Amino acid sequence: MTNSVAPALARRIALAAQGFGRPRNGDPGTRQLNSLIDRLGVLQIDSVNVFERSHYLPVLARLGAFDKSALDMLTFARSGRYIEYWGHEATIMPRETWPLFRWRMQAFRDKSLADPQSWATANRAFLRWLHAELAEKGPLPASAIEHDANKRVGPWWGWSDVKIGLETLFRWGEIVSAGRAGFERRYALPEQVLPTAVLDQDIPRGDAIRELVRRAGIASGVGTLDDLADYYRLPSADTGIALRELEDAGELLPVTVPGWLRGTRPREAWLSRDARRPRSIEATALLSPFDPVVWARSRALRMFDFHYRIEIYTPKHRRVHGYYVLPVLLDDHLSARLDLKNDRAAGILRVQAAWLEPGAPADAADRVAALLRRTAAWQGNERITVAGRGTLARELAGALGVRPHEDGENSP
Repeated sequence: MTNSVAPALARRIALAAQGFGRPRNGDPGTRQLNSLIDRLGVLQIDSVNVFERSHYLPVLARLGAFDKSALDMLTFARSGRYIEYWGHEATIMPRETWPLFRWRMQAFRDKSLADPQSWATANRAFLRWLHAELAEKGPLPASAIEHDANKRVGPWWGWSDVKIGLETLFRWGEIVSAGRAGFERRYALPEQVLPTAVLDQDIPRGDAIRELVRRAGIASGVGTLDDLADYYRLPSADTGIALRELEDAGELLPVTVPGWLRGTRPREAWLSRDARRPRSIEATALLSPFDPVVWARSRALRMFDFHYRIEIYTPKHRRVHGYYVLPVLLDDHLSARLDLKNDRAAGILRVQAAWLEPGAPADAADRVAALLRRTAAWQGNERITVAGRGTLARELAGALGVRPHEDGENSP
């Protein structure tokens, strides 16, 4: 029998599975950071730094203000607990997860080399040189290899070839990340970084995908086939097979959620067997555009009635809400969205637009203002300014005690 889960409960289950609604105990330390990353499975990396690097934000949203250098030491150490790979997009993940993606590495390699016109096929000699360079000198950042490529290999191989080659071998699993310095990734051969216990694992494709679907189910709490496939970017057909196997094993339970439809018919969904079912969620958090709660835009619309698009690649005159817009979670609703910029040189957190969502609580402006004060302090900003754009802007400016200006500058 398939049970029904109310939409509001489905939201709370999903948020609890993601680590929301838990008490915060002072300054998060190593144990809390490790526990959170293990719970999420991945932290997505993105180079956009207009407000804050994206992999810091899911931690901030769930644990509150934390020491970014402590997270860097954990995630970007040469031989630490974590490694980078294409787990969702570019992600940080526990290094024990890396063997679960060997099938993806092989698929990337096979596709590249099957095409006689591909860059990889045309540059096999250069790929061998990159491998040998890392074997002799690794781990190395791309900048060091670019220097050697131009000096020793020849002027016809330059910066772009080095980057393409390294990323090609990285996708194939023939080289791995060995931490970062100044956000620049270092590359190494797997045996230079990973322990034998990880290197020796050769997990069949079906078993690996089933394990990834199981982990996606735990991290999502409740979700459709599309939701669970998207968490680790898995093929839908393989995900469907894995779901039936996990259902038979009793690890994922089939459910329906009223309003979750495919056309006019209820969508199939699955509930993690051990998922918490909280009666309420207390949360006030900024969500990165790459937070698992909202990275699948169709899931955000279905679960929160929140239509979300990141507009950094949209021409300015066509943007609706702003350049780098972050959803604001108030309890179990996405109640606002803020276009934020960290003006590091001036020490100002700039709210370039602020929008209120339908159904937001009456105290939304006060709660968002308190959240921004905490965020500004975490980022080392001395002031907050609010531009007068958006349905929440004037009320938010009042709650912060500043006067909104169209240029984002404020007077107390």
